[in-house]
Amino acid sequence: MKKLILFFALSFLILNMIKAQKKIITIKANSNLVDIREDKRLFKKAWTISPEIKPDVHLTESKKITFYTDIDSITANISPKDSVFNFVILLNGKDSALTQIKYQKSKLSILKTAAKYDNNDKSYLPNFSYQSSDNPNLVKIRKELKLDSIAGTGSELSKILNLMHWLHYLIPHDGMNGNPEVMNALNMIAVCKKEGRGLNCRGLAIVLNECYLSLGIKSRYVTCLPKDTADPDCHVINMVYSNDLEKWIWIDPSFDAYVMNEKGDLLGIEEVRERLINGKTLILSPDANWNRQQSQTKELYLESYMAKNLYKLETPLVSEYNTESFEKGKIINYVQLISTVDSPIKSNHLVYFTHNPTLFWAKPE
Repeated sequence: MKKLILFFALSFLILNMIKAQKKIITIKANSNLVDIREDKRLFKKAWTISPEIKPDVHLTESKKITFYTDIDSITANISPKDSVFNFVILLNGKDSALTQIKYQKSKLSILKTAAKYDNNDKSYLPNFSYQSSDNPNLVKIRKELKLDSIAGTGSELSKILNLMHWLHYLIPHDGMNGNPEVMNALNMIAVCKKEGRGLNCRGLAIVLNECYLSLGIKSRYVTCLPKDTADPDCHVINMVYSNDLEKWIWIDPSFDAYVMNEKGDLLGIEEVRERLINGKTLILSPDANWNRQQSQTKELYLESYMAKNLYKLETPLVSEYNTESFEKGKIINYVQLISTVDSPIKSNHLVYFTHNPTLFWAKPE
């Protein structure tokens, strides 16, 4: 009897192992870059095979997902009920990357459910201010970096874009490491050249902000934050005021990116967020890229990455030289724009918060 029970137990175990093996499919790849099709949309080079991450998880709200390596492919059907699909990518015949496709409500869907702002919020908020280009430190930046030559002699808009392009190609984006302790443009550029390193998005935005200020162009850097307070990932970009357009425009040195509407008009952060929520047309700058290694698409950059990071916004009250370098007793004043149902983000610095976007996006005086 015991032998019979043992026989059935072993048979059951073997059967389950066979079933499990059938579920874990292996596909092959010789390149570490993978295309992904989500329902009817194809994203080129959207995935990097990482055998060291076990499992490496791709989150999606789509129902049918296909991974295309350079020599193979696999398709999974995902839903809230059947929410996980595991497979292995064998890279160069030797490195196994356990990969998981997992259902999750999209970041754009989450942004679309964000509560409204309140244009009638009259909570006290000091006026934003911008350091004069006559400041000796900004004059030094302008001269030593030869920014007049880099910006060129064209229109105001061409100068704004020229500076963004220049910095994007001067210093690579490195989101895995911190920035130098002294966080001003000249020091950070010098350290990057000396050590052959890059800056994270915050460092790049701070450098570009000081360069704009040195040329008399009003600018702030903006920390774009997700809804999930446990999510450590955010993104920092610049909001730059164009006197010619009489508006703020979106400038992102990490991805060499700006954003337009269907007419080709440049948009600001406020407009991009509103258009994402309401499903309006957005056009990403054609040369947007990450470190000249991966082109960016509207779907990847705006509808996925930035949609996640446009839930809450934070910016310094004073836009000036050396804002975030540590000094004993130094207090940095920030302003947060949050919806009517959200609480201010915790900070070690003095923070004002507002539900009123008119105040947050106030025209420079």
